[in-house]
Amino acid sequence: MERHSDTLTPALAARYAATFDRAVRDGAPQGIHWCLNTPEAETAALGADGHPAGGGGAMPHHAAFPRRMWASSALTFHAPIRVGARVERTSRIESSTEKSGSSGRLLFVIVAHDVTADGQAAVSERQTIVYREAAMPGAAPVAIVETQTEKDWDWERVVTPSAPLLFRYSALTFNSHRIHYDLPYAREAEGYAGLVVHGPLMAALLLDLADRMAGPDALREFSFRAVAPAFADAPLRLLGMIAGDTVALHVRSAEGHDHMTAIGRLSG
Repeated sequence: MERHSDTLTPALAARYAATFDRAVRDGAPQGIHWCLNTPEAETAALGADGHPAGGGGAMPHHAAFPRRMWASSALTFHAPIRVGARVERTSRIESSTEKSGSSGRLLFVIVAHDVTADGQAAVSERQTIVYREAAMPGAAPVAIVETQTEKDWDWERVVTPSAPLLFRYSALTFNSHRIHYDLPYAREAEGYAGLVVHGPLMAALLLDLADRMAGPDALREFSFRAVAPAFADAPLRLLGMIAGDTVALHVRSAEGHDHMTAIGRLSG
């Protein structure tokens, strides 16, 4: 079990708001907890990919599975985190399961996080991390994408994630994984078509969509699953469809392929 403590400073709140082209407010946006209690590995302790070689915090290190991806999360928002709050996070590994997939052996690790702000429950999260074997040079990751049927969306916004946006989010989360800012590495070492948009950045963009369309602290529950990589400079459609107190959310390409799917439950 890991315990960490941090403070949501006015400076961090301002940088987060600027990253998403929003105004600063007292109650910080949902998703800002991903920028708090971040791993603090020394530079000398980073691996070739930019991740902490020893895993970092509650994230274990597996020599046979050097690559890792944030595959999904299920969150409950109990209360907003206010600027100036002391934010504590307790993390523990719930399970670790090895499987075989089309891209080789995989290790699924589920980590539970409990976040408090000034001693009050703020966020509960169950995070699934997928560890993969080392990539063959020049080998493109396997991603099965299907063109989705279009609907009359209640919410829709188009965002083109630029390299500066990816860099800023990496800085906010103290994430030095090179696929997000080192184009030659992303292409040549890990076989991606371009700079990879962070999974939590796509999730944060969906939370921002809910905030813009339904107001602050719009969701009380939020579950997302990464479907396929998204790349810098390719437009993303942020979509939402409401049914009762539930909203189905998607990050979708201009061609109609899902990069992320999510379900939210509206507050109130």
